[in-house]
Amino acid sequence: MPSFLEDYSAFYGDGSKNEDGLTLDEFLDSYDPAKYRNPSVTADVMIFRYYKELQSVAEDLSILMIKRRNHPCIGYWALPGGFCEVGEDIEEAARRELKEETHLTGIPISQLRTWGETWRDPRDRIITTAFAAVVDESVHEPVAGDDASEALWFDIEFRKLSSEIIYQEKMEIVKCTYGLYLYNKEHNIKCDACVSVKENLYGFLKEMKYDIIYSNNIAFDHAALNISISLDGRYFKTIRGKYFRCVSG
Repeated sequence: MPSFLEDYSAFYGDGSKNEDGLTLDEFLDSYDPAKYRNPSVTADVMIFRYYKELQSVAEDLSILMIKRRNHPCIGYWALPGGFCEVGEDIEEAARRELKEETHLTGIPISQLRTWGETWRDPRDRIITTAFAAVVDESVHEPVAGDDASEALWFDIEFRKLSSEIIYQEKMEIVKCTYGLYLYNKEHNIKCDACVSVKENLYGFLKEMKYDIIYSNNIAFDHAALNISISLDGRYFKTIRGKYFRCVSG
């Protein structure tokens, strides 16, 4: 098939042929992407809103959630997001989905991390990239659209429920459980979840694994996405110059 890119001059390498004797042009002409089953790619956006100078994530912080109109997780609350289209950058997909589902536009977003567990979605093998933004109370109210039947702000609270440190040879393992609590008082909606976080520390490197113990009224693995942001305030610092820390409870 023809190249996915109109201009692929930067991909000729040293100009030599491969082991099958093909040039790059010949290789691309014979390449069939349908031969391999590839994962689907999505983007999810965490939009946090604040009203005053924050000291912790437990004070006056809210998050935008949308109520899913369709399967899977119909009727549950999720982060705005959706599938990345062919020819679309992942950040463009995040902005487009945010606009389609909440009608919010022009908000600076920062890429956080990628989530690729195989159990994330029953429709397909789906890998998502999470983005975050922080806005103040001047942002206009969201209006639900597309796959969202509602779009509401939820007060959000994180609590560390337990922690344990295990030493194995040259590795330090930190096991913690965190509670996530979402409230919308106006509509009397409550959502909560408990997430286990395992940190393997290899010198300067840290490997983190998230497991959802239970999730009440929160779609997919979005409880884990929310917990992850509470554990790394560096991203908030980058976005708005503010630092949010998790509260031990």
